Amino acid sequence: QAQLVESGGGFVQAGGSLRLSCAASGRILSNHAMGWFRQAPGKERAFVSAAWLGSGITDYADSVKGRFTISRDDAKNMVYLQMNSLKPEDTGVYFCAATRSTSTRWARSYSYWGQGTQVTVSS
Repeated sequence: QAQLVESGGGFVQAGGSLRLSCAASGRILSNHAMGWFRQAPGKERAFVSAAWLGSGITDYADSVKGRFTISRDDAKNMVYLQMNSLKPEDTGVYFCAATRSTSTRWARSYSYWGQGTQVTVSS
């Protein structure tokens, strides 16, 4: 059974930075695009960023563009999300996910999900 495990969340003041990591088991990264989603209290899970397989193509939600950077190290089975200039509205549980679909902005396209890591940004 494929598994994704996130880490790196925490509490940070506005303007600070965090780096989230996602460790993938098996050969997930060899044939899946990888994405990050977040879910704030009382809200639906929302797309944050995605990194396509092999092509180097990345995608970002408008709200994080220019502040967040996704990267993947397929040799190490790791995916990262570097988050800079954090804002209180970035607060939420961040999930790593894997999909074989090109519809990387849609949560329903993803087959595998991690358990999530909490990010809290204070004003």
